Amino acid sequence: MNPYRSLPPRSFWRTAVAEPEMLAIEEVWTPKFAIDADDPVLTAGSCFARHLGPALLDEGMNWREAELPPPGLTEAERRARHYGAFSFRTGAIYTAATLRQWLTWALVDGPGPDDLWREGERFFDAYRPSVEPDGYASARTALAARHSTLTAMRAAIAEAGCLIFTLGLTEAWRDRITGTVHPVCPGTVRGTFDAGRHAFHNFTVAEVHRDLDAVVALLRAANPRLRVLLTVSPVPLTATATGAHALSATTYSKSVLRAAAGQLAQEHEHVDYFPSYELITAVPFRGVFFAPNLRAVTPAGVAFVMRHFFDALDRARGGTGAADPAAPVPGRRVADAADGGDLYCDDAVLDRYRAG
Repeated sequence: MNPYRSLPPRSFWRTAVAEPEMLAIEEVWTPKFAIDADDPVLTAGSCFARHLGPALLDEGMNWREAELPPPGLTEAERRARHYGAFSFRTGAIYTAATLRQWLTWALVDGPGPDDLWREGERFFDAYRPSVEPDGYASARTALAARHSTLTAMRAAIAEAGCLIFTLGLTEAWRDRITGTVHPVCPGTVRGTFDAGRHAFHNFTVAEVHRDLDAVVALLRAANPRLRVLLTVSPVPLTATATGAHALSATTYSKSVLRAAAGQLAQEHEHVDYFPSYELITAVPFRGVFFAPNLRAVTPAGVAFVMRHFFDALDRARGGTGAADPAAPVPGRRVADAADGGDLYCDDAVLDRYRAG
């Protein structure tokens, strides 16, 4: 007798991956903890994370949006101002370092540097440059808006049962003067690039793990009940500043994020990992869930990921988990995947700068 003789079929490549039809692959995730329908859930991360909130709501779960839109906005205006995409109105958060930065400002150190970018008579927050597409009328208004977001984050974290964070990138731009991390390279979405001030950095496994560990510590200090569910975005890099080929740079980035997230989940009972990255990019799925640009995830791919997510949660609650993984998840914004999510993806703007 050896340990492999008692393993279930999902533990073997042939029975779990090679033999089932692609859409019949199941039990890719066994949750470490249940998320009940009444548990307040927060979502943050890369642009792929914008699918989670609407899908959670449509499934009858308690997704929380920390800042609600003011009355009178149209749906297009709400989308343009990043309401309803993530729990926090920070814009996309691609790196663990950036999430740590936001949480430090919200829970420990105050509102952060007063860095603003000015275009004409309008002011833009350097740490969420696309959240207000028309900017603010004054520097005071811009900083007050950030303060409101941090206050809302603090209140939402105090009540939450789970934070789902989707890691997106390892490449980032640091500010040598403030020591902060920008959400996107200055001079792309907004601002002006300064080679003497803005330094490129590509995070390592150890650095991502360090930042994630600090994130969990900050969250648990503010709310000891809060659990963290990590995942990795399947969306490739739009561009790389490393000098490497975009394919190998994407492989490095996603490998680092997956390794750091997996290590942290092994170290903490209150941290888990959900394989959204694997469900889109792994060999058996043959790339069918990518749009023709091989970057955007199609609505069918989003639905496939979310159905696996809810199916596993149902099993964790004692249900049968019998939902069809290929069945669409009803929701008013799943179809947004077809545009590549560029409205929410600051990273997507980099494609404008390619030669020719």
